[in-house]
Amino acid sequence: MLFYGIIQGDKGNNFSFTFVYMYFPLLPHFQAGRREAGCDEAGRGCLAGPVYAAAVILPPGFYHPLLQDSKLMSPKQRLEVRDYLLEKAVSWGVACCSAAEIDQWNILRASVTAMHRALDRLNPVPDFILVDGNRFYTYHPAGGEPLLSPVVPHRCVVRGDRKYAAIAAASVLAKTFRDAYMMEQDLLHPQYGWKENKGYPTAKHRKAIRDFGLTSLHRKTFSCLL
Repeated sequence: MLFYGIIQGDKGNNFSFTFVYMYFPLLPHFQAGRREAGCDEAGRGCLAGPVYAAAVILPPGFYHPLLQDSKLMSPKQRLEVRDYLLEKAVSWGVACCSAAEIDQWNILRASVTAMHRALDRLNPVPDFILVDGNRFYTYHPAGGEPLLSPVVPHRCVVRGDRKYAAIAAASVLAKTFRDAYMMEQDLLHPQYGWKENKGYPTAKHRKAIRDFGLTSLHRKTFSCLL
């Protein structure tokens, strides 16, 4: 993303300054001629619910005018792009790690494990993985033994969901699938406002925790009451 300013003035020497944001087109691949999968997660900073991850292999020439980092899209736009991705992607996978697994391990390991589970659902196996962020563990297809099975090479890209189409696509799938899950759970626990906050640490969510306590979906190792 790039931003620049426009200065406007009139004859009375009154000036205004306006920021204009420009989004560069998403890159179709890191290296042409191979099968690349984009990978991203959703829900890492939540107090409740699983962390979701998605992996996506896009076909050559894939384009959707609304596709970008899911955080910059409206809910309606995300759903439109999700449906298009499910129809047009070469392959896609969505998986998660539960709140209990997050507490058992840590959020980093759970996030990467969810990514690995999503990658396991891809068919065919990718030649290369583009990962949003700066941390990832070596991926062996279908949970293969580290010393006996092949490794799929990867590259971590900070803010990759704003640079590569495949990572942006994964961000949309992870976000929309997790949001749908949390909205279902809101029917069981409406007092926490998950329909709106999706488990993130809003003031309403923290107040509900103080008033009603924690559920089995809350991450006990997180600072839920701060």
